[in-house]
Amino acid sequence: MSENVSAASPAKAPAARFGGKGLNIGIAVAAVVAAAGVALWGVQLSGGLVQTGMRNLDSWGLYITMFMFLVGLSAGGLIISSVPRAFGMKGFGGISKVAVWTSVCCTVLAIGFVVVDLGQPARLWELFAYSNLGSPLMWDIAVISIYLILSVVYLWATLRAEAGKVSEKALRVISVVALVTAVLVHSVTAWIFGLQQAHELWHTALLAPWFVSSALVCGTALVLVVVIGLRKAGYLELDQAHVVKLVKMLGAFVLVDLYFFGCDLLTSAFPGGSGAEVVSVLTTGPLAPFFWTEVVGCILCAAVCFVPRLRTNPLIVVASLLAIVGIFCKRVQLLVGGFQIPNIDYAGPMTQYTVTDASGTMASAYQGMVYFPTPIELGVALGVIGLGALLLLLGLKYLPLKPAENSH
Repeated sequence: MSENVSAASPAKAPAARFGGKGLNIGIAVAAVVAAAGVALWGVQLSGGLVQTGMRNLDSWGLYITMFMFLVGLSAGGLIISSVPRAFGMKGFGGISKVAVWTSVCCTVLAIGFVVVDLGQPARLWELFAYSNLGSPLMWDIAVISIYLILSVVYLWATLRAEAGKVSEKALRVISVVALVTAVLVHSVTAWIFGLQQAHELWHTALLAPWFVSSALVCGTALVLVVVIGLRKAGYLELDQAHVVKLVKMLGAFVLVDLYFFGCDLLTSAFPGGSGAEVVSVLTTGPLAPFFWTEVVGCILCAAVCFVPRLRTNPLIVVASLLAIVGIFCKRVQLLVGGFQIPNIDYAGPMTQYTVTDASGTMASAYQGMVYFPTPIELGVALGVIGLGALLLLLGLKYLPLKPAENSH
């Protein structure tokens, strides 16, 4: 069956099954998980952030890690959607609307994790009322707000273009603006960390391109998982050639990301370099499980992407999930590792006598600074993810995201 015929006949029996009882059950489960997360957030608000594993020495934790991770998922999805239109290339079989909607959902979740990390919702107002426009944090807030609005406008313009209400030229202009903004989002997020001279693991000019490459990896992987799942469920029909094209792109992005990582590690570990301790913490220290999970998972993903015999749909999904997990592990290494090694000696907080775990025994109170989230943090994070699943499923049910005849 040709691509045009496939796109012109989306209303088939499998699609009817997708929009039936199973989808409604998924929406109900996601809503329950999101509600449970809101309840736990209420507990956190009443008791304060002291209930989390974050302290002065580890002032950011799971919430900001998820923020970084979800911004990458979002930016990657929008880049995959906007690049073909921006450069006049062939697309990926009409998956643009689904990719943009996943991008919107991930952006909402990223903002949600910032809100729960602030401690009190009223501090959102303080961010704008008492903002410091010279701070990269404010740059990030501004760019993410613009990015979310642009993502929604891009989806709206795509739908209007299919109805003949928006010209192809106008849609291409919006695609270019969305693409530039997506790159800026990750660059500004990277600068929040890279401009912190006091943290050895963060202070590198390579961080911005590294963030963009990671976004392309996990964003492409997420789009592949969603598209293959929706095709299996009968929501859309997509020629396997488009899936293979996306898989090859994923493999290339993974190799570029590993190359950036290897360059950074080699520079740090070279004799005479100042970052030998960074490499030790990542490869053999407390963060080694995350490091090796990322490296091995991404290598296996690349193998599936480039070996034709391995490019079956189940293995593609497994490879994509390995890539997503690998990028999440990289975010954990970056954020948690950045607090373990000071680049500048402090007068008081950074000494061997600093209490890092006052809730345990005297022996455990001074054993180290490595952060681990508390159960309430895990519960709130799961609730925010449930909100994202709810938004995604509601969009698939009520928005016209299926490929139309001129989506390609």
